[in-house]
Amino acid sequence: MREPYVHEASLVMDAEGDPGAPGAAITVELCGSWEHTPPCPLAPHHTSHQRAGDEVALRVVFAAEPEAESEVRRRIDSALAAGSLTGPDGVRTDWSLRGSAAGVLTTAERGQAERIAAT
Repeated sequence: MREPYVHEASLVMDAEGDPGAPGAAITVELCGSWEHTPPCPLAPHHTSHQRAGDEVALRVVFAAEPEAESEVRRRIDSALAAGSLTGPDGVRTDWSLRGSAAGVLTTAERGQAERIAAT
């Protein structure tokens, strides 16, 4: 049975950069494309971001079988370490990964995590 998890990351990105691009890169890494029929094959997930100047904080809520957790985290880190994504409009967004780690699910994320885990 899938369990909910959180992965946090800190990025540096120019002010013109699309803060949604790292989440799209994660989706491509986990699902093969940012446009696919649900559910996500390896780990249903949702990425949120908060921007403060050139700092972008990401939170990825995902659900995975416990034995797949480390693989999902490795893929998230791989997508973020790549440092760029070119969107369907041809615009490239670049960023630098400062760090990432497992996070703790907040009370506000619990409902979302339960819905994700149920897919």
